[in-house]
Amino acid sequence: MGNLIKVLTRDIDNNAGNFFLDFENAQPSQSETEVWETVNQVLTEAKVILDDLQTYKGAGEEIRQAIQNPNVEGVQEKAWAAVVPLVAKLKTFYEFSQKLESSLHCLLDILTSADSTPTQHLEQKQALARQFAHILHFTLRFDELKMTNPAIQNDFSYYRRTISRMRINNVSSDSGSEVNNELANRMSLFYASATPMLKTLSDATSKFVSDNPEVPIENTTVCLSTMACVCKVMLETPEYRSRFASEETVLFCLRVMVGVIILYDHVHPAGAFVKTSNIDMKGCIKVLKEQPPSSVEGLLNALRYTTKHLNDETTSKQIKNMLQAN
Repeated sequence: MGNLIKVLTRDIDNNAGNFFLDFENAQPSQSETEVWETVNQVLTEAKVILDDLQTYKGAGEEIRQAIQNPNVEGVQEKAWAAVVPLVAKLKTFYEFSQKLESSLHCLLDILTSADSTPTQHLEQKQALARQFAHILHFTLRFDELKMTNPAIQNDFSYYRRTISRMRINNVSSDSGSEVNNELANRMSLFYASATPMLKTLSDATSKFVSDNPEVPIENTTVCLSTMACVCKVMLETPEYRSRFASEETVLFCLRVMVGVIILYDHVHPAGAFVKTSNIDMKGCIKVLKEQPPSSVEGLLNALRYTTKHLNDETTSKQIKNMLQAN
């Protein structure tokens, strides 16, 4: 556990190049390999999902034309042809959220098991801690992209309205079976959230805690708070930060820090913002605010709008003020 203590106490000289959480290079040991390979398949798909979301343009123009020309068959057909493949993509994104949930459960099973402390798990199973971090990074990146793309909900709403109209008129939709009614309802709930992937992970972490009463809740909260603390220290300490091979790792660390804070706030009965919290929230917010505003505004918004306890009376005015939108 020495490296962790050194990071947390900033004993940099005696920790030469030895990060506690090596987000860039940690490789699985033999005992980690089976879970690592399962989760790695999901993380490989995550890259494709982000690329698809980043290039998601929507069918705004075709839908506008269809609404303005309700009786022109050709215009209606063109809008429908544009929307159907987009909804297939939205279905893939939604189904991927369930794979992500399953991967999170696999990792939490190991990182919170009773045979070691959460801190020892994180240090000894760096490759799995790194995968956990990658899941959080993906989640926040997905939600940032979704939040700035209104086409997603517009396309899906149009699809549902059209399917509904087809049913009333007994018209076959050909690709209508792509998303049945029950799935469409679940997808609607998913996309109605400002941060759907984060909500999925928060719910999954809470469910993990309630489904595993034999695992003390502290095992999960300490795992999360330790990751937040290490990210904060690595970000605010120039000697550590200078060792990142890529500037991208800075943003990666920021996303992971915010992700674990949000999960902690949903799982811990008192949340992340109380004075007795294991997370130094003032320090974490300060680190965020020291970054270029364009790269962290989405993360600050995630803390403002997707945490559970920020507006509780137990949250200090200072923290509330620090998180007030300018």
